[in-house]
Amino acid sequence: MSALAALKLTTAKKSQAMTPAVHRRLKLSKKLWEQIELAKATSTGGTFVVRRFKNVRDDEGNSRSVELPKKVRPWWWNTTDGKLAMNIRYGARAIELGKGKSTIEMATADDLVPTLELIKRAVEAGELDAQIEAAGIKLREGFVK
Repeated sequence: MSALAALKLTTAKKSQAMTPAVHRRLKLSKKLWEQIELAKATSTGGTFVVRRFKNVRDDEGNSRSVELPKKVRPWWWNTTDGKLAMNIRYGARAIELGKGKSTIEMATADDLVPTLELIKRAVEAGELDAQIEAAGIKLREGFVK
């Protein structure tokens, strides 16, 4: 019992529900991680593959889980003047980062990974919550009949 006496005991309970803002932040943060890994792999000449699981039924009706590659499309592209441009996407929507502006311009491909990491830190800190919420509302409007 003396080992437990050294601990500070409380009655705090873990919250079971996650707020919608935190859920959206984590969702975008995961996608940004995929983009960072894709950018690192592209700069070194390698490939980056995300795996996902899908339940498939065979001819006899038995269900089994199959691991499949998930295609990760880059959010960046080369502009006509030789620079790199990028949109931050939430679903199929580009997030508006400034008034009427949703594109980030970079001088070289070397700036891509640090820029993505900076944006990921901003998302995790909650700096883009209003923009994510606005993009989520527009995205949900597409599903209303």
